[in-house]
Amino acid sequence: MTSAQIAIMTTIILYLCLVIFTGVMIGKRSKKSAEGFYLGGRGMGPLVTAMSAEASDMSSYLLMGIPGLAYLSGVADASWTAIGLAIGTYLNFLLVARRLRRYSVELDAITIPSFISKRYGEKKPIIMGIASLIILVFFVPYVASGLAAIGKLFNSLFGWNYMLSVIVGAIVIISYTSVGGFSAVATMDLIQSVIMTVALCVIVVFGIVQAGGMDAVLAHASSLPGFLSFGQTYNAASGQAEPYGLIRIVSMLAWGLGYFGMPHILVRFMAIRHEDELKISRRIASIWVVISMAVAVFIGIVGHAVSSVGRIPMLEGSATETVIVRLSDLLSSYGLLPAIVAGCILAGILAATMSTADSQLLAAASAFSENVLQDVFGVKLTSKQNMLAARLTVVVIAFIAIFLAADPNSNVFKIVSFAWAGFGATFGPAVLFALFWRRSNRQGVLAGLVAGGLMIFAWKFCVRPLGGIWDIYELMPAFIVNCIVLVVVSLATPAPDKSITDVFDKVQD
Repeated sequence: MTSAQIAIMTTIILYLCLVIFTGVMIGKRSKKSAEGFYLGGRGMGPLVTAMSAEASDMSSYLLMGIPGLAYLSGVADASWTAIGLAIGTYLNFLLVARRLRRYSVELDAITIPSFISKRYGEKKPIIMGIASLIILVFFVPYVASGLAAIGKLFNSLFGWNYMLSVIVGAIVIISYTSVGGFSAVATMDLIQSVIMTVALCVIVVFGIVQAGGMDAVLAHASSLPGFLSFGQTYNAASGQAEPYGLIRIVSMLAWGLGYFGMPHILVRFMAIRHEDELKISRRIASIWVVISMAVAVFIGIVGHAVSSVGRIPMLEGSATETVIVRLSDLLSSYGLLPAIVAGCILAGILAATMSTADSQLLAAASAFSENVLQDVFGVKLTSKQNMLAARLTVVVIAFIAIFLAADPNSNVFKIVSFAWAGFGATFGPAVLFALFWRRSNRQGVLAGLVAGGLMIFAWKFCVRPLGGIWDIYELMPAFIVNCIVLVVVSLATPAPDKSITDVFDKVQD
């Protein structure tokens, strides 16, 4: 192992130790209750709320998926996705955050399944059970995508066994998530968002220098047909531009719809200490997501230019997602201090991965221990037993995710894309109609959840492969079907009881 690799590894190990130490210390100070473990006692400040929401959102696809997509085919795919995500972030804070915070407090709901169930006065926990099942089904592959990113990182850097790297990453995430709960996760998200920001800024500047300057970067990108176009995409195999039609643009923008149904992001709104502080959080989050996504796209452009001058290898397929790893490895060759900086950048990739995986594990644990065990099956747990069940759930889900992450050639962006669609198309309409439509009822939401979930799989595996006009990101058609079914069934069945509509009226602005 070279001195540069030793410096990088030492930096990363120190970072991981910091993560575990912080989680343990916060865990000791946290409230020993379900609300304390899952929502931090609803005491999060506006900065932590904003950055925790965005760090939980921006998984490894921020530092691996988006740059890799831009490197592979140019700005169109990556940029339209980024635009959709930026719009979705802003609208989620603007439309959902305040009402969800107020409504969840009124209903004493600490998870998204429990909020939806209590919103409609459910006596038999059918919605609760289906919503919890959806969380478990889609979060496991989502967590697996993060662990796969960790495996790729250590394997490409140090030649470590891929599966061993995945297991080590999982152990670190399990340790501070299970001990510290939401408070530890949110605090680490804030720290990790700072590391991610620094990593993005440093690597883009270094890449520009290595490519020969900004003019050289833009000249190279301009020489590739369709690379800098929003209406075309670059085909590396043929070296030609391909049309980027309206259907693909709509598909990429549809990513923004997913925000309305992301349990691990929505609970951040429920956890803020006062709803009036959400306006500050919205501004912080919106600015950060626009800047970080723009820089991530540009890193892909810069990385391709660096490859063109031979400073890093020309990357293909899923290997394009390691462009930041390659640039960091190049940086480490310039001496001890640059190697330490490279280690910090690579820690940023770990931060991006862990900040999402920890939140997903916590949301999945709450769905199982709080909603499935206690609400669906009626198992009576003391506060201590509840915490133990939650921690065991974190461990079990993590190990299932390890198994699913066994393929080192898995595409992080594609895995995240499918899980994102799953949550957006099921919980998105359920949450929006719960907050804004007084006439929506239990039957409508239940039918919508089932229809949206089934349509995700049907469109992904049966309709979309037909190509042409059918090649639309599955989130959009499934989201629309959910909305239609929810409205039709709600209107065709009895209106909700007065006790339910009274609570709805009470929490309106």
